[in-house]
Amino acid sequence: MNLAQRLLDTARAHGDRDAVRLDGTVLTYERLLAEAAGVARWLTEHGLRPGDRVGLILPNVPSYPVHLFGTLLAGGVVVPMNPLLKCGEIEYYLADSGARFLFAAPDAADEARAGAVGTGADVVVVDLRGTDLEGVPEIVERAADDTAVLLYTSGTTGKPKGAELTHANIDGNAAVTRETLIEIGPDDVVMGCLPLFHVFGLTCGLVAAVQAGACLTLIPRFDGAKALQVIERDRVTVFEGVPTMYSAMLHAAGGADLTTVRACICGGAPLPVEVLRAFEETFGCVILEGYGLSESSPVACFNHPHLERKPGSIGVPVRDVQLRVIDDGGRGVPDGEVGEIVIKGPNVMKGYWGRPEATAETIIGGWLRTGDLAVRDEDGYFTIVDRKKDMIIRGGYNVYPREIEEVIYEHPAVAEAAVVGVPHPELGEEVVAAIALKPGTTATADEIREFVKARVAAYKYPRQVWVTAELPKGPTGKLLRREVRTARPAAAPAGSA
Repeated sequence: MNLAQRLLDTARAHGDRDAVRLDGTVLTYERLLAEAAGVARWLTEHGLRPGDRVGLILPNVPSYPVHLFGTLLAGGVVVPMNPLLKCGEIEYYLADSGARFLFAAPDAADEARAGAVGTGADVVVVDLRGTDLEGVPEIVERAADDTAVLLYTSGTTGKPKGAELTHANIDGNAAVTRETLIEIGPDDVVMGCLPLFHVFGLTCGLVAAVQAGACLTLIPRFDGAKALQVIERDRVTVFEGVPTMYSAMLHAAGGADLTTVRACICGGAPLPVEVLRAFEETFGCVILEGYGLSESSPVACFNHPHLERKPGSIGVPVRDVQLRVIDDGGRGVPDGEVGEIVIKGPNVMKGYWGRPEATAETIIGGWLRTGDLAVRDEDGYFTIVDRKKDMIIRGGYNVYPREIEEVIYEHPAVAEAAVVGVPHPELGEEVVAAIALKPGTTATADEIREFVKARVAAYKYPRQVWVTAELPKGPTGKLLRREVRTARPAAAPAGSA
């Protein structure tokens, strides 16, 4: 069972329908399949074997689904990467995954080439609109539990880990989204503003649309006013986004007409209830919130359209998926009490690439430990209370504190560093850092901020940095992140942006 079979089936049934749109560029399903087949042929001719990894470092453009499905048709494993990554980050992804090829956008080409040096990966710069390659559609058979996508994620345990999402994981979760959560059909137009390198945009946007024969209209870089313009122009019927997108569109409203939109879903982070209500009042749309993570392909829980909606909650488990709330000993807690969410079902990843110990710590008895704290009410609805992990979600992007701290520690003047997330009215959370310097050294907040900015993707570096004599610690010497947050200066410190 190869996930690319969905494209083959849809192209046969709806070949003349629009599959992907980016402003004036349109690929029909017939054309999307032909170009994907050309990519598959090119990969095979250049030695790709089934199971080999292929990196994609592309924004939301027609070339993304072309090269994703081309890789899958050839039996390869897709390794999505954020186009904002810097060369050191790219090098890690390539080396850890053992990717043989990297398809890169022109704007990312220099960083991609620098990152590929010494990894053995060949960098291929592609046209964002698609490709001139064509081929006869052929598909390499893969097993349902073979890995289709290697999606890097990490919590707070240092370097990112590759979550192995199988063909069945993604196909099944997209089907659940399409059939029970949004009910996408061939006449729908789905807004493709969620990054396709993220599991939310990949599964619930691209794959669900392809399964249904719907059109996915793309926005490479999200802007609230642009999104409203595209919704009106292309008569979008399904909008999928993260909280910051809803907030940005609300601020850019200006009398926009969203009457074609029949379904809005939100995930990635909790949506403030006041934003939800204001958006619904302004545009006349109902927003349904859900929950998931990279390791669950992603959707695990949702406010279903035909059930009671509880604003602020993440709803109830989706089809074939179980959720429990447990204590530190793994025992279930009564309704109304806080515990950690664990997930079991066909959406749970195969494991972490090359990390059996991390897999064993995360998946216990088939249950995926999420690190997220929640309560379940008497109706079976779950509400997120806090994150047990210290991961920061900034504007829908995951930022892992330890990864940023390791970069800060590369500065010769830094003795201690703590990166935390603090509330932000638009982004959900902002990245901030507290720094203690080595005796006899000097460094300004601006200097530290620019040092990190040059080494990580733009969404990761701390906008606020402050220098302190010593970071708060517990009796065992463990850093107290909660106290770091509360000790942050009330006024924006030097180096904020």
